[in-house]
Amino acid sequence: MLPSQPLLLAAVVALTVPQAFASNTFIAAVYEHSVILPDATLQPTSPEDALALMNKNMDVLEGAIKKAAQQGAHIIVTPEDGIYGWLFTRETIYPYLEDIPDPAVNWIPCTDPTRFAPAPVQERLSCMARNNSIYVAANIGDKKPCNSSDPSCPSDGRYQYNTDVVFDPEGKLVARYHKYNLFMSETQFNYPKEPEAVTFETPFGKFGIFTCFDILFHKPAVVLVSELQVDTVLFPTAWMNVLPFLTAVEFHSAWAMGMGVNFLAANTHYTGSSMTGSGIYAPDRARTYYYNMKTEDGCLLTAELDSHPRLSPPSPPAVNWSSYASSVKRFSPNDHEFGGLIFHDRFTLTELTKPEGNRTVCQKDLCCHLSYKVAGKQEDEVYVLGAFDGLHVVEGQYYLQICTLLKCKSTDLSTCGQPVETAHTKFEMFSLSGTFGTNYIFPEVLYSGVQLAPGEFEVLSDGRLISKTRPTKPVVTVTLFGRWYEKDSMFSSCGQSDTLIFIYFIHISSKGKPDLSTMKIAY
Repeated sequence: MLPSQPLLLAAVVALTVPQAFASNTFIAAVYEHSVILPDATLQPTSPEDALALMNKNMDVLEGAIKKAAQQGAHIIVTPEDGIYGWLFTRETIYPYLEDIPDPAVNWIPCTDPTRFAPAPVQERLSCMARNNSIYVAANIGDKKPCNSSDPSCPSDGRYQYNTDVVFDPEGKLVARYHKYNLFMSETQFNYPKEPEAVTFETPFGKFGIFTCFDILFHKPAVVLVSELQVDTVLFPTAWMNVLPFLTAVEFHSAWAMGMGVNFLAANTHYTGSSMTGSGIYAPDRARTYYYNMKTEDGCLLTAELDSHPRLSPPSPPAVNWSSYASSVKRFSPNDHEFGGLIFHDRFTLTELTKPEGNRTVCQKDLCCHLSYKVAGKQEDEVYVLGAFDGLHVVEGQYYLQICTLLKCKSTDLSTCGQPVETAHTKFEMFSLSGTFGTNYIFPEVLYSGVQLAPGEFEVLSDGRLISKTRPTKPVVTVTLFGRWYEKDSMFSSCGQSDTLIFIYFIHISSKGKPDLSTMKIAY
């Protein structure tokens, strides 16, 4: 029996509507937010005062969301801790938390705010998405009650999670992610029992989400890309920049390139803790980014991205990261190798003493090869080639293999590896490779002034990171940053280090109150 005309029409519409809304490209937005912080206190504030503080931050975020929508953005990412700040105790964070349901409940808080427990923050975020017809990703805190029947239940009878939420253009909650790899000072939150791999479908591709420190570990970050095949990653973060390898714009753009995905990174802005650096990154290059240590200004970024970057021609070939380096003989013998500390890791280094040449430096199983030519070397600037193959043990434990060309802080070789932001030496060309034991390599090129080099370098299929053209600015570092995830489990798990001892130094203000915004951590 043939279907009736109305039913046939409905079937056709059902088949064509999703395709009509599907798009090969989309406009992404991220907002770097200068967070309004709560008054420093070791006593919990009232729920009313907590909500008032969060509304101040959401006023700013709402303005950015409206502006992004006016510029045609389909999705916007806001930062980790962007609604209430950071450096809480377990007790003082509690008034800021809400119970966030599983997205499977099919809930639009904006239109049905009383369906669950009071959730004014979720309601407002939902309305921001709905009123502006845009996906909104934000970071808030989730609370979940538990009792003695759960042997892991904390003594206060609740779990507290650092949580990302995503609302679709109708305001519906479509994603909830509990941060798995907590940073060392996040004692206000609990670790989820298992890592969550959170994805959601959009008309412009499959999206995944994780938070800040998660990016350095296999679960959930690599799982989302390698196993679940997401096209785009949303990344709320409160990232403290660490030169020479772990500034936000440098590492996040490198991760997007190394993993072959779009990456939307929204950082908090607080120069007192070196927090800045947001960007919209495609696998081939940074589409736009922001780094500003001079003011406390926030910034909205928008850019167009391919919805399915793996399908976008020209598709880059698969990289065999050790192919070239394993096939060449060791370059010039090094009679002047020396050790140097770079972010607490002891590298094997060798100085580049000539304006051009080929050099090799090795540590354990990793040999790093460099071919280079300097356009005009400054006499007061020293560059070295370095290799590290080992376990990083400060602020988390994770196994690294790194090859790097970097500028030393001064002509004193003992300063090599110390943070450097500026340089004057320009290179004609560079080619860096290594005998890596892992395929997870993230290529970084950082110019003077903490500037990226979009379109000026590429990775060849044999594992060489090369300059495509003569670099337009002086080089601070050229790095192949490798993560050997399988070796993490030989030493620790989950990025958690039980062997570190933390001492908290809290400044007492002139009013006799502890100033948590200036808290320092020693280990």
